[in-house]
Amino acid sequence: MVKVAYTPTFLKEFKKLEKDLQNEAIEKIELFEEGVQHPFLKTHKLKGKLKDRYSFSVNYKTRIVFQYLSKKDVIFLAIGDHDVYK
Repeated sequence: MVKVAYTPTFLKEFKKLEKDLQNEAIEKIELFEEGVQHPFLKTHKLKGKLKDRYSFSVNYKTRIVFQYLSKKDVIFLAIGDHDVYK
């Protein structure tokens, strides 16, 4: 199990999502907490200026960007479409 913390930015972006997308994100976050590398999530390491961060898919369009604090602790930094990488 992974312990997840949330930045204020993540929470603000999450609250702006449509209710259906919020529910989908919650389902994916629960999968993430059970196993970071779950195949449905498509978890991957980012490159360039985000090289110390990772991302996983909520759906085809929406991503969650996170960073490891330790082996079992992560912090969710942002949620949104591909603009979240900017």
